[in-house]
Amino acid sequence: MEGKKNLQVAILIFKGVTALDFVGPYDVLNFLPNVKVVFVSHTAGELYKDVGTFTIQATASFDQVPNPDIVVVPGGMGTDALMGDKTILQWLCKVHETSLYTTSVCSGSLLLGAAGLLNGLEATTHWNLLEFLTNFGAKPVKARVVRQGKIITAAGVSAGIDMALQLVALISDETTAKTVQLSMEYDPQPPFDCGSPEKAGPEIVSKAQLHMQAEMQQFAAELSK
Repeated sequence: MEGKKNLQVAILIFKGVTALDFVGPYDVLNFLPNVKVVFVSHTAGELYKDVGTFTIQATASFDQVPNPDIVVVPGGMGTDALMGDKTILQWLCKVHETSLYTTSVCSGSLLLGAAGLLNGLEATTHWNLLEFLTNFGAKPVKARVVRQGKIITAAGVSAGIDMALQLVALISDETTAKTVQLSMEYDPQPPFDCGSPEKAGPEIVSKAQLHMQAEMQQFAAELSK
């Protein structure tokens, strides 16, 4: 892990971001001594909350991070409200020009799409949102992680950890990525084998969709206050 070029990782944060979408990649990438992570948004110092009580502070504004080496765009209930946010979309376009890798987790890929970065490319996102990728000219793929050149998209929430481990292998080497994985004791053995719609079955899929719909309605109500 020594002797590597210092890299700046910019993680976009916003109101309604899903905590694990960015905490997972952060924990993975933060293992590397040559990586400095900044949490970027409209205003440095501003606090942002997910749909629960988890709060994260932006450590930099967009204009303070013009050339990050790696961009991580998490998802969450708040992404829908950002589809027309010109400041965010223009920043994504600009930093993508010089980034080593531009990545997303969950519905963060829809923001990459809205910025025009996925046109003609294969991409993934949360299983409940896959069809929306076609709105941006992307080709939806049911996969945990999809890499198209320097753009890497991850499926829902926990898939951000998988994406970040692949990213470590790309910016460092496979041995380092394996070392990070072991250090985290990332050896998923979930108590239930229902982590995809195909495995879960119609009843659980329906319940999950109702739950997510209720969360979205609650978040929309909070935004309107």
